[in-house]
Amino acid sequence: MMYSNLSPNLVSSAGSLETYISSVNKIPMLTLAEEQTLAFQLMDEGNVEAARKLVLAHLKFVVKITRQYNGYGLAQNDLIQEGNIGLMQAVKKFDPRVGTRLAAFAAHWIRASISEFILKNWRIVKMATTKAQRKLFFNLRSLKKSLSWLSTAEKAEIASDLDVEENDVAGMELRLSANDLPFASTTETDEDFSPENFIEDMRFEPSTGIEKNERAHLGKQSLGKALMCLDERSRDIVVSRWLRDPKNTLRELATRYSISAERVRQLEKNAFMAIKKSLPKPEDLIL
Repeated sequence: MMYSNLSPNLVSSAGSLETYISSVNKIPMLTLAEEQTLAFQLMDEGNVEAARKLVLAHLKFVVKITRQYNGYGLAQNDLIQEGNIGLMQAVKKFDPRVGTRLAAFAAHWIRASISEFILKNWRIVKMATTKAQRKLFFNLRSLKKSLSWLSTAEKAEIASDLDVEENDVAGMELRLSANDLPFASTTETDEDFSPENFIEDMRFEPSTGIEKNERAHLGKQSLGKALMCLDERSRDIVVSRWLRDPKNTLRELATRYSISAERVRQLEKNAFMAIKKSLPKPEDLIL
């Protein structure tokens, strides 16, 4: 409710990323007194304008935090937008009576929102689902002292520093070193191991085609029988409106039968209900 006038897509609305960053850096930070006043207006009165001012004054803080996540190969404007969402959540939950500044309180929400976005979008396969895996995902690369594989001693040291199991360290190192395999073929060599080459192609399997044709035939038979259950006028309305080319309009059918267009629509609706009751269920068409 209070954020109906605030869009999380603030970066796109500002034009280029450089223009956005330049714009938010020009917005002055709030003094403690100003921040407290706005925060109480939001908390006590639900003041949307106060929320907007609190968010705008801290957008540059989001930009600063997102620079810490530039090594994950994701677009900075996407990271900023996710950080802005975290900032809005922080503003909504901020309690000025606690005595802390909004920037300090919002840092957790901003980082959490960005981290969750990275975990969902860094790879096709989700990289980290447990608390230990999340720790390793965001810290393992910075803790490695070289580009080579970790030794047993290094794994033990990292596991101790992050309070995780050594097996988790080894597993995350393997995950981070792997690459996504495209589903579709990217080459025409004989040694193409993309997943699509190992899926059985059932398009030309004879029984599949026979079943499809027989199912269509049974469907047409059932529709024909259902139409014959209707009175002549209702059947003509359905056929004229849906099974004939060119199709007739409601007004044309109304003129033909000297009734109103609304009456034609009602007859059509009732006819469809009758047809639906007459048609067999999908499972009844299984051969």
